[in-house]
Amino acid sequence: MQKAGALALVLELVPAPLATRIAKQLEIPVIGIGAGPGCDGQVLVLHDLLGLTESFQARFVKRYATLSDEVRSAVRQYAAEVRDGSFPAAEHSFAE
Repeated sequence: MQKAGALALVLELVPAPLATRIAKQLEIPVIGIGAGPGCDGQVLVLHDLLGLTESFQARFVKRYATLSDEVRSAVRQYAAEVRDGSFPAAEHSFAE
């Protein structure tokens, strides 16, 4: 991949020892997602990081928050206010 002109490589669910070997052999950045700390950088899906989904959590995910209830509540409140006409109000509208 590097010889073909790749600017970076993403390794997802590659065993950590293998990912480390690959990262050490390449000059381009190797980004890991569940591939261990031996990569040059890490990716964590924002929805997983924030705990926006409840039904599935991959083994390599670290949740830094559990926001699914708060997001669901905010979306319900927004939808209710749009339906009842209280949003948008004048202060939420552009005026010249």
